[in-house]
Amino acid sequence: MNAPESSTARSTTAVGAVRRRTVVDALRRGAVPESGLDLLATGLGRFEQAVDEELDTVAAGGAVFKAVRGEYGSGKTFFTRWLCERAKRRTFAVAEIQVSETETPLHRLETVYRRLTERLTTASFPPSALRPVADAWFYALEEDALADGAGEDELPQAVERLLTARLADVSRHAPAFATALRGYKQALEAGDEATAAAVMAWLGGQPHVAAAARRSAGVRGDLDHFGAFGFLQGLLTVLRDAGHSGLVLVLDEVETLQRVRSDARDKALNALRQLIDEVHSGRFPGLYLVVTGTPAFFDGQQGVQRLPPLAQRLATDFTTDPRFDNPRAVQIRLPGFTEESLTGLGATIRDLYAEGSAAPERIERLADDAYLADLARAVGGALGGKVGVAPRLYLKKLVGDVLDRIDQFPDFDPRAHYRLTVAGDDLTATERNFAAPSATSADDIDL
Repeated sequence: MNAPESSTARSTTAVGAVRRRTVVDALRRGAVPESGLDLLATGLGRFEQAVDEELDTVAAGGAVFKAVRGEYGSGKTFFTRWLCERAKRRTFAVAEIQVSETETPLHRLETVYRRLTERLTTASFPPSALRPVADAWFYALEEDALADGAGEDELPQAVERLLTARLADVSRHAPAFATALRGYKQALEAGDEATAAAVMAWLGGQPHVAAAARRSAGVRGDLDHFGAFGFLQGLLTVLRDAGHSGLVLVLDEVETLQRVRSDARDKALNALRQLIDEVHSGRFPGLYLVVTGTPAFFDGQQGVQRLPPLAQRLATDFTTDPRFDNPRAVQIRLPGFTEESLTGLGATIRDLYAEGSAAPERIERLADDAYLADLARAVGGALGGKVGVAPRLYLKKLVGDVLDRIDQFPDFDPRAHYRLTVAGDDLTATERNFAAPSATSADDIDL
């Protein structure tokens, strides 16, 4: 979550109960909400115009690459989910992928594509939305064929002609994508659900699809690194014709590349460079590609600077006052939290919580701004004074330990009955690195 503009932010509009509960439940777990992020997005206003302009560019058939930098706790995941939520309201499909050495190595683009299809979501369908999107595409082809004057008897042939025409560019690079789509449609028409599902899994890049299903669809083998770009082109074509404005693809936590073997790291950095070049070359119309990472990844010798051509493509001037950062630049930075901005975020959450509480006045009185500031100082102290990494833990403690108790117990007073306790189980690995051992017990932190 990015820093709010005011430490005394207040809710000004009524919020639906379901959206409020979704946000509060996620914060109670110490997680970034999957939706409703506009309720917390104070401070992101300076990015709105640039993001909307870039989404317009992509919707018009262009492509955009964006790098988001920020220290741990600065709100990178929040920013990208806010962007994705904004995109879905504009009929984009979105997919968020966590880059990791074991699960999703960036240098294996076939695995990245597979994770994309597994995480693909739209405003109407949760992950994986691949099959509903394909079904909507075939329906759109039939509607277009009928609009062109095709009769019922001619419909299959007319749909086949449209399929061939619209996948012509893709077929030059990945003919198997169009072939598999035809095989999927034929299996559906034959009532063979098992084969249809298997072929759709193959289209999604899944390995080990039954050989019989692959033979039935006329395809062979599994998707490889070099075929992944072609399949991504095919997916973008299908999304566009199915009525979507484009695809927002987020590659989160690319800084993990710094911890892999040097040969794998070099391959991954080169794969990222290649992806950026393909986006800028126009190969992926309808793609908004976002990567997130820490400043150390973008500036350090174990990250982007290890590959000079990649460093050149991402070069952005951050020597000026952060107030004058260019939100249209290829790389943008998120400011870290301060004690004041963290308190302001707490006030936003408190007011959101109170709006759905049976005792809003008690919540606002007992969790006033002064208490929220004290809690922010205490959580920052438990993390070695690093307030910038505290938002997740702060909001988890505020909702789960303070606001829930005020809401449920009329005689609970957080100043009298609560002392902050930060146990090892409360912390992520990164937060544990910052935690001050002498400030993790209830007796050491005074509110």
